[in-house]
Amino acid sequence: MPLPLYLLAVAVFAMGTSEFMLAGLLPDIASDLDVTVGTAGTLTSAFAVGMVVGAPLVAALARNWPRRSSLLGFILTFAAAHAVGAITTSFPVLFATRVVAALANAGFLAVALTAAATLVSPDKKGRALAVLLSGTTVATIAGVPGGSVLGTVLGWRAPFWAVAALCLPAALGIAKAIPAGRVKEEATGGPALQAELARLTRPPLILVMLLGALVNAATFGSFTFLAPVVTDTAGLGELWISVVLVLFGAGSFAGVTVAGRLSDQRPGLVIAVGGPLLLIGWPALAVLADEPVALFVLVFVQGALSFALGSTLITRVLYEAAEAPTMAGSYATAALNVGAAIGPLIAAATLSTAAGDLGPLWASGLLVAITLLIAFPFRTVVAAGRSAEVLQ
Repeated sequence: MPLPLYLLAVAVFAMGTSEFMLAGLLPDIASDLDVTVGTAGTLTSAFAVGMVVGAPLVAALARNWPRRSSLLGFILTFAAAHAVGAITTSFPVLFATRVVAALANAGFLAVALTAAATLVSPDKKGRALAVLLSGTTVATIAGVPGGSVLGTVLGWRAPFWAVAALCLPAALGIAKAIPAGRVKEEATGGPALQAELARLTRPPLILVMLLGALVNAATFGSFTFLAPVVTDTAGLGELWISVVLVLFGAGSFAGVTVAGRLSDQRPGLVIAVGGPLLLIGWPALAVLADEPVALFVLVFVQGALSFALGSTLITRVLYEAAEAPTMAGSYATAALNVGAAIGPLIAAATLSTAAGDLGPLWASGLLVAITLLIAFPFRTVVAAGRSAEVLQ
């Protein structure tokens, strides 16, 4: 894989740390800004909504921008939003900074996903996506738990400063190594924007975007509210939150690495094996969450299965959107973050039910069940991409 791809992954690491780190900071943010944990959880949804709206909008605008300048502008705006978030004492202002950061992240990821696809041969999109998403999974292993520890020791604002600082070396690397060509000029065939947007009307693309969104909703719904499960249900101290986040991150890294080698040629295998196991895993975690050993093992497994299945479905989005080369990345980003937006909202609603802290885990199981029920009749489409004959 080419060096620029890994430099993009470094930037994705910084952004992934920000997106995931709230899972370990929500109780402190809620206490400091005088809101409920459920309200604080809307910060995750705000970020995801900004990503959903921003990805296609910014990708469309960035078609005629120099790629290097676009990526630099996005990551520096992202850093600035975190600096403001670190100093505010107002929850609405913090909420607004998350939206701004999300828009910058959306633009960056949309351009980066398209760039990643052009940096490798057409049959290696899955591997390129795995390298890029490794930035996110490494963030869950190192960045997010590190942010949790930093927040526990120095307060929740410290991780925001750390993310802002982390963006700077990534920006320097992008400035040195990413080609300065325009996005549209590097897209095969250079189709018009209207033609690329028309791809969104194709049922196969809509299908794989929907499935990717549902799996990601299940992932974010439970991940966002893992902290109360660790401290309240399992009865462990706050520092154990970081351990659980590391385990989830290690699992996600393993899952996306394995899936990256299978999603190009054998997506059906990943979905057929990973889907049912993921479905079983969420209820199992809900039932066994009060046993620390079982909690640790299942969090690792669910991280692996969630990212293996999710990254495979997002790879399918890139393949189905191959005729929209400058917008394909934004479609993949939107699919990921529709799930990241609705997942925490659904999970937050379950906290006030009889299920309590375990509600998000049960909700995740239900979301995966819906995913598999939708996917089963169109399994040939999802697995092989031979969709026109099936859905038209």
